[in-house]
Amino acid sequence: MEMVVPYSEVVLAAAIQATLQLGLAALLLLYHASLGKHVRKKTKRLVSSYIAGMGFLVFLSLGTIIFILDRYFNKALYPEELVIVISMLVALAIASWFFYYRRGKTTELWLPRNVARYIDGRAKLTNSNAEAFSLGMLTTFAEMPFSIILLVVAANSILKLPLLHQIIAVAVYALITMIPSIVLRLVIRRGKNVVAVQRWRVKNKMFFRILTGAGFLALGFFLFGFEVL
Repeated sequence: MEMVVPYSEVVLAAAIQATLQLGLAALLLLYHASLGKHVRKKTKRLVSSYIAGMGFLVFLSLGTIIFILDRYFNKALYPEELVIVISMLVALAIASWFFYYRRGKTTELWLPRNVARYIDGRAKLTNSNAEAFSLGMLTTFAEMPFSIILLVVAANSILKLPLLHQIIAVAVYALITMIPSIVLRLVIRRGKNVVAVQRWRVKNKMFFRILTGAGFLALGFFLFGFEVL
């Protein structure tokens, strides 16, 4: 149990972050714009760079939070501090159910309109690997209001592991968050078009809304049961 609980918290937090939709939405925009301008080979490189940018910022952010907790909070958080984290997870669960998606038969997210327009414009103008990489970082950063607490939970759990396992856990977290984008890439490579994927996202919007909120709650209960009590 000494390593099972921290790893479980890391995997659960990463899985919840993987259900967040901004990275996937921007990747679809990139596909839509790129497939109309470039040969498929260049599109593959842009998509690879985009996914790498997402994973890099997650890895960097998680490593930074681990350093901060280790340096200023005496490694792991105290139960009293975890109660605050759990309260934030509950608040994010409610926000996921009621505010994460805008109303209507679309997959428009909670982002301010000017931010959403900026990301949409960057996706349409992306024409190089460096731009795609930075777009992946941008979308990951823009999702931070929902993901930052997940990174804190994961960092707190990772600090309880031996050094080698800490490195493995950080890599596992980053990889899990990238899985939806990797799956989307494979689906499109097998012939599914962008419009069909977007229709599927609209059809299953309620499922993802419930799943994300339930994930935040489950992680909160898990922390309360195994860390606070």
